Amino acid sequence: QVQLVESGGGSVQPGGSLRLSCAASGFPFSSYWMFWVRQVPGKGLEWISSISAASTNTKYADSVKGRFIISRDNINNTLYLQMNMLKPDDSAIYFCAKGWGTSRQTLGAGTQVTVSS
Repeated sequence: QVQLVESGGGSVQPGGSLRLSCAASGFPFSSYWMFWVRQVPGKGLEWISSISAASTNTKYADSVKGRFIISRDNINNTLYLQMNMLKPDDSAIYFCAKGWGTSRQTLGAGTQVTVSS
């Protein structure tokens, strides 16, 4: 079955950087758009970035545009999110997702990111 395992979260000071990874298995990773979404406790899921199957198209929410970079490695079935210039408002649980916005969407367990001085 589809498995998505995020890693790379942690605590960082404002202005710092983190790189999240998502190891995917159980489906033909190289054939699917992939997504990063995040959730602040008590709030809904927020889409933040998408990448096409061949990495030819990327999209970002306005809240992270210019600071975050999504990428993927289709050989190793891994999705990445490079997060730079982090702000306290970026504190959330970050999930990678397959099929975001569809009835068959799948999310991993998530990784916590905390931005605080």
